[in-house]
Amino acid sequence: MKTHMSLKTIPNRHIFFDNIRKEMTADASLSLMFIDVVRFSDVSASFGYETGDQILTVIANRVERLFGKIGSLGRISGDIFGLVIKGTHTDAQLREFYMHLIEHFKTPIAVQDHSFIADFNVGAITNDRNNRDTHLLFARAESALKQAKENRYENFFTMKFQGKSDSSRSLALKADLKRAFAKDELELYFQPKVELQTLDIVGAECLLRWNHPLDGVLFPGALIEAAESYNMMNEVGYWVLEKAFASFSYFKSKGLDLQISVNISPTQLYDTQFVPKVKEFGDKHNVDLKGIELELTEDVALSNSLMTKRQLSQVRALGISIAVDDFGKGYSNLAYMRDLELDTIKIDKTFVLGLEDKDVNRAIIEATQLIGKAMKSEVTAEGIESLNHLHTLREIGVKTGQGFLFSKALPLDEFYELTQRDLIVGDSLAFRQRSVS
Repeated sequence: MKTHMSLKTIPNRHIFFDNIRKEMTADASLSLMFIDVVRFSDVSASFGYETGDQILTVIANRVERLFGKIGSLGRISGDIFGLVIKGTHTDAQLREFYMHLIEHFKTPIAVQDHSFIADFNVGAITNDRNNRDTHLLFARAESALKQAKENRYENFFTMKFQGKSDSSRSLALKADLKRAFAKDELELYFQPKVELQTLDIVGAECLLRWNHPLDGVLFPGALIEAAESYNMMNEVGYWVLEKAFASFSYFKSKGLDLQISVNISPTQLYDTQFVPKVKEFGDKHNVDLKGIELELTEDVALSNSLMTKRQLSQVRALGISIAVDDFGKGYSNLAYMRDLELDTIKIDKTFVLGLEDKDVNRAIIEATQLIGKAMKSEVTAEGIESLNHLHTLREIGVKTGQGFLFSKALPLDEFYELTQRDLIVGDSLAFRQRSVS
């Protein structure tokens, strides 16, 4: 059995992916498990990175001893491991592997003077014998892990790979994606970011929409699935980024001084062309980069990836702002945050929507305000849907926010029209000549 002295000797995501690709070329009969260490960010925050890495190394070695004779291990991200097991397995067999893992780790891990009992979220998938697409297999395993995390009573989920009809649907999605680019079916919508005291629109978040020829305007879930499966996320991400730059230029020509926020995918942050592309789009559309904000989910921003930190540092040096989206939704590693330069922290909407239900939601927002103040970062609230939300956030001191109280996301022309209207605040809140939907 392999014994790893540190995390450095464990195949990273890219090497692990390539190893599986080679295996699938010879024999597609295999199963893949993504193993997420539950709440591990708390360990690193409490005991430090070094102790955290030592514990992860012990976990990796234990998994190797458990499954090394039938499979091989890789490290997908910070605290997520991948385990590929040769052969085709039933759901019952995959569940047995999971139970074997859980039972084994009931024995605590001792590192230095600390003990840690590991628990796991596990997503599992058995490959279709006819599938040779490693991207598709990874996407299914990630979907299974996501479902495992969302399960209420059990931290395990096994996903059907999807048979012939679903493979046909997958191919159709790929064709749809290519057509969407060729026929200019993609469009950006804009949700206003509002200064909560004055109710002035000070920015907008770009959101992708798909004008499907048969189904009408769609949220891009299926399109993103196809993009991830067929390694086209960069193409979609850069399309969105350039359109955001072009929109900023358009608003500027109309006399609007707005900050435009764009969501960035992890794939782009691992692309060496990311920073050159940002420069290229800025020059092409004559954009002052101080007016652009890049939004990342907290798991990406706080991943402690050296490449992610380097890329973010380089774009921030260009004048671009960096925001962490959905803050508090995952397990925020506050220790990592100390070393990260952020301009905006966006509070996840679940805390805002729950303001009237539990006092702890207000406490979390107040704590985020303190963190933002210490980091010299602006705090923005998402999910503002009532006047009570607005008044409470004002009391706490949150300066900016988004939500249906102000407006849903709108096409470019409708958003511009919205900026030309005033807000009326009384017993109700609405834009003049328009009811809030």
